[in-house]
Amino acid sequence: MNAVIQYGAYLLILILLAIPFGKYIKKVMYGEKTFLSRLLDPCEHLVYKIMRIDPNKEMTWKKYAASVLVFSAIGFVFLFVLQLVQGLLPGNPQHFGNVSWDLAFNTAASYVANTNWQAYSTESTLSYLVQVLGLTVQNFVSAATGIAVLFALIRGFVKVRSTGLGNFWADMTRIIIQVLLPLNLVVALLLGAGGVIQNFQEAKTVPLLEPIAVNAQNEMIENAIIDEESGTVTVDGHVVPDAQIITEQYVPMGPGASQIAIKQTGTNGGGFTGVNSAHPLENPNAWTNLIEMLSILLIPAALCFTFGSAVKNKKQGIAIFAAMFTCLVVALACIGASEQAGTPQLAQDQIVDLSDNEQAGGNMEGKETRFGIVSSSAWAAFTTAASNGSVNSMHDSYTPLGGMVAMILMELGEVIFGGAGTGLYGMLAFALLTVFIAGLMVGRTPEFLGKKIEPSEMKWAVLVCLATPVAILAGSGIAVMVPSVMDSLNSTGPHGFSEVLYAYSSAGANNGSAFAGFQADTVFLNVSIGLVILFARFVPIVATLAIAGSLVQKKKLAATAGTLSTTNTMFVFLLILIVLLIGALSFFPALALGPLAEQFASIA
Repeated sequence: MNAVIQYGAYLLILILLAIPFGKYIKKVMYGEKTFLSRLLDPCEHLVYKIMRIDPNKEMTWKKYAASVLVFSAIGFVFLFVLQLVQGLLPGNPQHFGNVSWDLAFNTAASYVANTNWQAYSTESTLSYLVQVLGLTVQNFVSAATGIAVLFALIRGFVKVRSTGLGNFWADMTRIIIQVLLPLNLVVALLLGAGGVIQNFQEAKTVPLLEPIAVNAQNEMIENAIIDEESGTVTVDGHVVPDAQIITEQYVPMGPGASQIAIKQTGTNGGGFTGVNSAHPLENPNAWTNLIEMLSILLIPAALCFTFGSAVKNKKQGIAIFAAMFTCLVVALACIGASEQAGTPQLAQDQIVDLSDNEQAGGNMEGKETRFGIVSSSAWAAFTTAASNGSVNSMHDSYTPLGGMVAMILMELGEVIFGGAGTGLYGMLAFALLTVFIAGLMVGRTPEFLGKKIEPSEMKWAVLVCLATPVAILAGSGIAVMVPSVMDSLNSTGPHGFSEVLYAYSSAGANNGSAFAGFQADTVFLNVSIGLVILFARFVPIVATLAIAGSLVQKKKLAATAGTLSTTNTMFVFLLILIVLLIGALSFFPALALGPLAEQFASIA
C-alpha cells in the first residue's frame, strides 16, 4: 500500500504542475501576457533585433523544415569540431585530450537530436568548456526545436486556407527565452540547494576512511584482509594474486546542477556523471530525486494541455493526455510489480522475504538504497516514457520483464509523453492514423479537429509512426551480425541480445539510456548508433511538417451528428490500441528472442 501511495503521489504532483505550466506555454507561444512578460519580452525583442528576425514573417512547411535541418546541421558541425580540438582550448582544468572522430560524431549526433546517448563518462572525457558551450547549448536548442515543430503542426490544425506555419527562428527564440531558461533557472536552484554540485573546480582526489581491495577485473573483493605495509590482500588466509589496494577516491566537480536541470526538463537525458542520477553528487537525496524525476515529464505532460488550449478544444488535449497517462500507469505498475517480486529464482525459492512492504524486498540489484524500488522503478518508467534517458538505477539489473517494459515504452515510438514536443506530435500522427482507420470502418471520410484527413496526410503519418521501428530493428539487426559487437556485451544468450536491442531502441527513440553492461565506445557502434539517432529524429520532423503544410491549406469542416468524436473514452481506447498494435507487431519477435526468452529460461 505504501508503494501505491508513493506512485500515486508522484503522478498527482506531475498533473498539478503540468496543467498551469501548459497554460503558461500556450500564452507564451501566442504572444499573450504572462507574469514574466515585463522581464523577458525585452530580451526576446533584443534577440530579434540582433539576429534581424522578423517574427511576423511566416514560413511554408518546406522553408520551416529547411530551417530546422540547416540549424541542426550547423549545431552538429560546431559540436563535432569542438570535441576534436578540445585539448587545445581553455576551460579544461583536467587537461583532457581531443576526442576521437567516431566518438565525437556519435556525441554530436546524440546531442543535436535531443538524445544524449553517452558512450563515455562525461566527468572523465569532456572539458567544462565543451560541456557548457557544446552540450548545454544543444540541450536547450534541441529541446526547443522539438517544441517548435509541434507548434508548427498545431498551426496546421488551427489555420484555414493558409500556407504559413509560423517562423522557426521566432519560435526557437520564444521557447528558449520564455520557457526553458526561467524553468531551468528554478530547477537548477532547487537542485543546488539540495546538494547537487555546481562549480568549475578541478576534480578532487580524497583519501578513503578505510582502504578497499579490488581484483584484476576491478571488482571489489569481499571479506578481504588488507595489509597496507606489505601491500598484500588475503581472503580466508589465502593471498589474492594481482589484488590492488585502493586508498583514494576520485570525486568529480563541475557545473552539475545547471546541466542536470536542462538535461531533465528538455528530455535530453544522460547525466553529468557516467552513472547519471545514481551518483550521490548528481542526485544526493530524496528531494533532488523528486525534483529531477518530475522534471523529466513536466514539459511533455504540460504540452498536452497546451495543445487543447491552442486548438480551442480542451477536451481534445485531455483525451491525448489520458491515452498517454493510461499507458504510463500500466507500464509503471508492470515495472514496479516485477521489481518488487524479485527475480523468478528468488521469488519461487523464497530466498528473499517479500511479505513486508516496509522493507525493500524484491530485486534491489542495481538500485540505490537511498531510493529503493519505488523511486527507482518510477524513474525507469518516467525516463523511458519521456525519451529522456537519465537513470537513477542500472536498467541492466532489472528483471527480464521490468527491463522489457522499459524497452517497450521506447519502442512504441516515443509517444507515451515522449520528448519535448516530439512525443505529442508523434502521438498526433497516431491519432490521425486512428481516425483514418475508424473512418474506413464506418464508411466516413476521416476528420480530426475539423480537418479532412486524406491519403497525403496518411502517407506522412505512417512515416512518422514507422520511422522509429525501422531505425531500431534495422540497426539492431545489422549490429548482431557484426562480430565485434559481441565483444561489447557483458552477457551472452538472450540477455546479451537484450543489451543490443535496448541500445538501438534507446537510439531510435532518441532516449539515451542503456543497459549498463553494453560497452558502446567502438567505431562501428558509435557510427551506427549515431546514424540511427539522426534518422529517427529528423525523418519524423520532416514528415510532421509536411502534414502541417497539408493541413494548413484546408478549410474547417463543421461537426455533424455523424462526426467521429475524438474526445471520448472510445477514441482514447482506439488510440491506445493502435499504438500498442504497431509496437506489438513490430517488436514482438525481437522481444521474444530477448527478454521473454530470458524470463522463461530463468524459471526453473
